[in-house]
Amino acid sequence: MAGTRIEFRGVTKDFGDVRAVDNVTLTVEPGEILGVIGYSGAGKSTLVRLINGLDSATGGELLLDGTDVVGKSEKQLRAIRREIGMIFQQFNLFDSRSAAGNIEYPLQISGVKNRKERVEELLKFVGLAERGKSYPEQLSGGQKQRVGIARALAREPRLLLADEATSALDPETTQEVLALLRKVNEELGITIVVITHEMEVVRSIADKVAVMENGRVVEYGTVYEVFSHPQTAVAQRFVATSLRNTPDAVETQELLAKPGRFFTVNLTEESGFFDAIAPLRDAGVSINVVHGGITTLQEQSFGKVTVQLNGDDAAIDRFHKDMATRTEIEELSR
Repeated sequence: MAGTRIEFRGVTKDFGDVRAVDNVTLTVEPGEILGVIGYSGAGKSTLVRLINGLDSATGGELLLDGTDVVGKSEKQLRAIRREIGMIFQQFNLFDSRSAAGNIEYPLQISGVKNRKERVEELLKFVGLAERGKSYPEQLSGGQKQRVGIARALAREPRLLLADEATSALDPETTQEVLALLRKVNEELGITIVVITHEMEVVRSIADKVAVMENGRVVEYGTVYEVFSHPQTAVAQRFVATSLRNTPDAVETQELLAKPGRFFTVNLTEESGFFDAIAPLRDAGVSINVVHGGITTLQEQSFGKVTVQLNGDDAAIDRFHKDMATRTEIEELSR
């Protein structure tokens, strides 16, 4: 199964005088996982509703496999939605139906025959083969979301939209659900759009990330690109919450109360940090790593390190100048 290709071309959405989505242009290739992240009110949930036609764009084009969904009739949209599965934050399960019954529901209303076999297949796929007769009140939050994912897969969609699908779950269960979504993507080839306000979710599952603020996509790229070199203030805040590889304000003041000079250096595979500190040692400068962290994403490593340097100021200045030609470096100021 090939996933859906999504293309936004200058898409806008107005609610009265409020512009919820503002001139969004981006492409999601078939089989990719796109993470859309932003704070409350950024426009990310509206973006999802535009994809499945629950809201109609005010302007621009929104193409699913080359078909513009903007301006389509409800009948035409119903046909398009058959190719789209939805996963919700609060699971949206029928309390009166068992797990199997919830999964069967979209098949039932579509008139699909041999539903039992399909339901059993899906229960096994999501790891709930023995819980088909259980009702939602008998399931944990993670199990409920697995049922929700199975239900979303029931009609064999080519696109999954997950709107804050892990926000109601604890961290361990969140990782289990994200692993299941990655399995869906890898084994079934389905395109997935994940809406979240948690950068850790993007880090765990996405191929590309779009950062939204005030209805606009202010940053877009691979997860590695955005995490290793965030260009906007909002992206930098999100990355900081996930990586914690720079000292916060309190930690900075505690460091600056100590002797020496302090530098935070952006580390990539090309930054040459360890080569650059060799002349410092030769000049008798003491080097102490006081903060930092290294992360590997999409088979590439990056991070930040804060170092305390004590010794010859001229040698330290040369190190600062050299590193500034290779990567981002900032001296912490008192």
